[in-house]
Amino acid sequence: MVQGRLRAEPSQAARGEVVAFMPAPFHLSFIVSDLASTRRFYGEILGCREGRSTDTWVDFDFFGNQISAHTTGEVMATRNTGEVDGVAVPMPHFGAILPWEQFHTLAERIRAAGLQFILAPRIRFAGQSAEQATLFLLDPSGNALEFKSFRNPDGLFTP
Repeated sequence: MVQGRLRAEPSQAARGEVVAFMPAPFHLSFIVSDLASTRRFYGEILGCREGRSTDTWVDFDFFGNQISAHTTGEVMATRNTGEVDGVAVPMPHFGAILPWEQFHTLAERIRAAGLQFILAPRIRFAGQSAEQATLFLLDPSGNALEFKSFRNPDGLFTP
């Protein structure tokens, strides 16, 4: 069962009316080395709106989800120990699934900022139902992020 919420009253769904489904946003807290470089990366480069903050953490609207960057511990080590489509990928990592054009716009914004990719934008599972564009990079603290986009959005959970 997919979790989420309806953009309508439950009674509308019960009456058989068409309602829009909106996935429930997630929340992720993670450690960063400093807030200044974190604000520049997530806010200025990725374009995430800043939310609440204190001297030790800051929230961002991460493509419709809430992430909280904290300076109260050690950043978790990242290693290329995952394997997807025959390619070693960094673990752990988090990211966002974006519409096709938004993915490519973000990839260009990352290039224009002069950031290095761990794995440059590429297409994986070409010709399959789950065909997707993907890229990996590190934030200034060394946290790995993956951004991806499905050519066919219905392929998100297709086996």
